[in-house]
Amino acid sequence: MNMWNQLIPDCPEPIARAAEAALERVRPVWALVDELVLRNQARVLAAFQEAGVSEVHFAESTGYGYNDIGREKLDEVFARAFGAEAGLVRVQFASGTHAIATGLFAVLRPGDRLIAAAGAPYDTLQQVIRGKPGSLTEWGVAYEEVPLRPGQTVDLEAVAAAVRKPDARCLFIQRSRGYSLRAPLTVAEIGRIIRAAKAANPDIVVVVDNCYGEFVETQEPPHVGADLTCGSLIKNPGGGIAPTGGYIVGRADLVERAAAQLFAPGIGPEVGANLGVNRLLYQGLFLAPHVTGEALRGAQFTAAFFAELGFAVRPAYDAYRSDLVQAVELGTPEALIAFCQAVQKASPADAHVRPEPWAMPGYDDPVIMAAGTFVQGSSIELSADGPVRPPYVAYFQGGLTREHVILAALRAANELAAAGILKL
Repeated sequence: MNMWNQLIPDCPEPIARAAEAALERVRPVWALVDELVLRNQARVLAAFQEAGVSEVHFAESTGYGYNDIGREKLDEVFARAFGAEAGLVRVQFASGTHAIATGLFAVLRPGDRLIAAAGAPYDTLQQVIRGKPGSLTEWGVAYEEVPLRPGQTVDLEAVAAAVRKPDARCLFIQRSRGYSLRAPLTVAEIGRIIRAAKAANPDIVVVVDNCYGEFVETQEPPHVGADLTCGSLIKNPGGGIAPTGGYIVGRADLVERAAAQLFAPGIGPEVGANLGVNRLLYQGLFLAPHVTGEALRGAQFTAAFFAELGFAVRPAYDAYRSDLVQAVELGTPEALIAFCQAVQKASPADAHVRPEPWAMPGYDDPVIMAAGTFVQGSSIELSADGPVRPPYVAYFQGGLTREHVILAALRAANELAAAGILKL
């Protein structure tokens, strides 16, 4: 137990015992992550080699970015790594939501219907779809959500019925849980949804939000039939070093439409200067399987540790995972705020900052966010956040090293105990 007191001064003995027990519990599942990382590293390495990446592809481009062979090669590497026909990887994407919105606007036209396969999507995307100036519904796109079944699973029959409607054009699938307690969708489950939808309507276009899911399994949504797959470079595929950006991979014709949507018709994928960050994007993708593995191991420890302390956690430490997000149900606003503030204190940057809930753009409830990261908003780096609404869940994700995640989890438990929230 001495080690835990050295790591966290005055660490209460029950917390030290819980940490020791959690570490023993996760060792077997960490071995499974080793195999996952090895398989994904082999896939990414093959993508680099098959594309013929060379030092010349790391060069800077400016202005319009014409004839940027590094940008074009990076598009190819992403497409190969994700099992897609084509890719669009750009620092001009401001966020994952921006990439997803670009994909949706590329596919949909006034009079079309967008169907969400797994209930309401993540808060920021709801603003893209409806209710805000410039949203899809304002643009004349009909929108429908297929409710989850009582067990929080996707209703395949209802999805099939929805995509049969004459105006059905696009089926949206969110892989991660978002700010909900439903389980993230596995790639196999995404494949089943796609097969059911395309059996009912072969022309339906499937767009997948892949945020938090890249390299958590050995396949990605394009491997099981997704037409467009979108995500952020400051999450898993950026390896913790990409400074900004997003990606879209999928069918070549749809990726070209997405490029026209991001830039302008007639210009499309031929522009977009890399501004000197190309090497970081290549290197981040190469590191992504390993860094994602570290974050997974940290999430597994966090689940085991807080379960030992009596908290409800989702998923369990030994559950199959399809994203990086670890939910810890804290029960009160005070506990949620204390948890996130403790994670901030355990950060390498801005550890002195005290996060408070605030009305964050794109969210309907106040949100507290802890993220003392090197890249602003990076959630492959360790962060914790959540909307201040019942059941007051902290969504804990990322971590460039498992050791940092362990230290942050210990700090959070210690702070909860010191505040009298965690009874030992």
